[in-house]
Amino acid sequence: MMDLSGFCFAALLLHFAACVQAVFVEPPLPVTPLRTLAESETRLPCRYQVEEGQKVVQVSWSKELPDGSKDQIITAHFSDGYTEFGRYSGRVRFESSSPTEDSALLILNTEESDEGSFTCHISTFPNGNFERRLTLTVWIVPISSLDPVVLAEGQSFRVAAACRAVGRPLPRLSWETNLPGVSHNRTTEGGSVSSYYSLHPLRSMNGKQLDCLVWHPALEQPRRIPNRLVVQYPPDATITTSTADWYVGLEKAELLCDVGGFPKPQNITWTWRGGALPNGASVLGGKLIFGRGLRLNDSGLYECVVRNSVGEDRTEFLLTITETCGRTCVPDNLVLIVVCSVAGALVLLLVSVVILVNHRHQHRNKKLKTELSVKTEEISTLSRQASFRRLNSVNADPRVQGEDYALLRVDSRMKNSDISLERPTYKGSQPALSGKWGPAVGMEVDELGRPVVWGDGREELRETEVDGEKEERRRRVESYLKSSNMSLDSGLPSSLIPLKVQPEDGVGFREPDVVHVREGGTPSEDWGPAQPGLQGYEDDGDSSTYQISEALTNHFYYSNGVLRPKLHSNAILLHPKGQVI
Repeated sequence: MMDLSGFCFAALLLHFAACVQAVFVEPPLPVTPLRTLAESETRLPCRYQVEEGQKVVQVSWSKELPDGSKDQIITAHFSDGYTEFGRYSGRVRFESSSPTEDSALLILNTEESDEGSFTCHISTFPNGNFERRLTLTVWIVPISSLDPVVLAEGQSFRVAAACRAVGRPLPRLSWETNLPGVSHNRTTEGGSVSSYYSLHPLRSMNGKQLDCLVWHPALEQPRRIPNRLVVQYPPDATITTSTADWYVGLEKAELLCDVGGFPKPQNITWTWRGGALPNGASVLGGKLIFGRGLRLNDSGLYECVVRNSVGEDRTEFLLTITETCGRTCVPDNLVLIVVCSVAGALVLLLVSVVILVNHRHQHRNKKLKTELSVKTEEISTLSRQASFRRLNSVNADPRVQGEDYALLRVDSRMKNSDISLERPTYKGSQPALSGKWGPAVGMEVDELGRPVVWGDGREELRETEVDGEKEERRRRVESYLKSSNMSLDSGLPSSLIPLKVQPEDGVGFREPDVVHVREGGTPSEDWGPAQPGLQGYEDDGDSSTYQISEALTNHFYYSNGVLRPKLHSNAILLHPKGQVI
């Protein structure tokens, strides 16, 4: 007994050691359940990891039969290759090209009969044999269908739709609808299930939703089979008219037969007084049209008959035609008048809008022109002011300062005065050709020796000035005029130019436009360098007058009773009012 017990113990230790040394990468468990779908590829994993000094000699797959025996599927030897057996020949293969290293098996087209227990057997040297067992479950994706039922209004309680499905495991069916009804399911031995939905058909149920839902573990969400309930019912007919007044001569009169029902009636019949329609009347679809004006004898009973696959319906209309138009009748000419009135009102409104828009546009343009004129005037005024400022500013010529221009401006009142100086006469005691110029005989002179001019009862020359300031300004102007081009070429001094007096309107003589006075308040005595022909001026007054007139003619011209200087490029002329000429 002791020896037998010792032997058994040693055998158990050896078997335990062999099991500890066996290492399967996949599947890790001795028994592993798997699930797959029919008509798809199935992978049965099996991979053994050898240790140092160990070698896989052969790999084989087998399936356990219902009676407990095993059906050989495929075998792979490390040197002889692999071999397929029985009904699995051509349906299976190893996943790897080295089956002794990776022994996973592929079933190319899985069938429902492949469901069962598979064994992966590994033979090694020198450690012996090792196995892994896999149980395979094959699911069949459900195949479903729905058979609609055509119902008719008035039928008894019956099945409205039938839904069927086949799958593994057995699918579950349900209905999605708002229709009042009852459903019941039925299962067959072949693995199929059926569901029926029953109700009492009404015309209001026609076209309502009645969908079948198929539930199965192989589906992520239920499969929906859409369906609409079909309930047929007989037609119903009504006759409508486009006018309430029927009178003799009415054009385009018609009767309309409105029909309902499902399916829609296609057969529509019209009768008049139980027989054929009157001449000139025709049927177009559901309309009875009179192609001529109504006559008095068109009155009578009109009947419309409609039919479909379920039944038929008929309706009548009594047409009464009067000789004249009733109160609700609107004559054609009145309609024309109304239409014309509305069109005229629209035209008037359009014209008014155009006139208003045009008026506003003109008013706006006028306002813009006024604003533009004001802006232009402002710009012009600013330009004139700028010109006056430049005129009154210091001159660019260093010989003349701005204050000296004041002495060059001659008061316009002297030019427009009605009183002129008399023809000058010279004192015999003063030699004429020596450049001495005296006041006219009998004429009043001021403290500067200038003739006093009276006009309109007002003094034309200022009598009081600051002597020092006036003398300084007069000296600067005289110096400038002597050196400028404004001096006469005839040799006369620029500071004193006697002008040729002209009678005007029979009132005396006008005074000269320009009078130059030397320092000291007396007319200038220096006429510049003596010129031949001017000697003996006192003795020969006519000759001197002629020479002076000739000199003045070269530099001045007579216009409107006033002697004015001629223009040339270097002349600086001032208007009596201070404006540049």
